[in-house]
Amino acid sequence: MVKVLIFGVTLRDAVGEHEIEVESAAPTTVKKLVEAHPKELGALLDFMARREVLITVNKKVSTEDSSVKDGDVVKMSYQSKSSYDGVRDIPV
Repeated sequence: MVKVLIFGVTLRDAVGEHEIEVESAAPTTVKKLVEAHPKELGALLDFMARREVLITVNKKVSTEDSSVKDGDVVKMSYQSKSSYDGVRDIPV
């Protein structure tokens, strides 16, 4: 199981939950994990496409291409500044 934590009212309203556990039989990426569970996490795809989600995997800043495996904790936080993806320095 992978635990997905949803932070920010915008994301929680879209997903409907603040914590979701989903199956992951094999290592995958954050994006593929979300795509594999459209009922539970599908609402996150639009936000991810607009780069409005800060992603962490096991408390490390990550991207949608970061690896996820059974037992990991993925945190998705809403961010309104779409030019900031959480990996680079904050733009001015």
